[in-house]
Amino acid sequence: MTDRRFVHVTFRGRVQGVGFRAFVERLAQERGLDGWVRNREDGSVEAVFAGASHAVDATLELCRQGPPGARVEELDLREEDAAGLIPSSRPAGFYVLPTV
Repeated sequence: MTDRRFVHVTFRGRVQGVGFRAFVERLAQERGLDGWVRNREDGSVEAVFAGASHAVDATLELCRQGPPGARVEELDLREEDAAGLIPSSRPAGFYVLPTV
């Protein structure tokens, strides 16, 4: 059995208009994570990562740095249960959701 971790994260700072969602999507896909990322109308970016603990940890560490032009000033991280984090209507994988 693998050590699977589920986290719900909100990134605040200069995280919109700088390619942050595409950066997060690429990192998550490269590490085989399930989940999603989306912009929020308040200027933050929200994401859910599900996968092997080491892959989630590595992704979070790189997200703290962000892509060029981004500046993550605050990261709100919540460990979660798997239930409800990833819509059952979506296939496995990592994807970008519409802004909310």
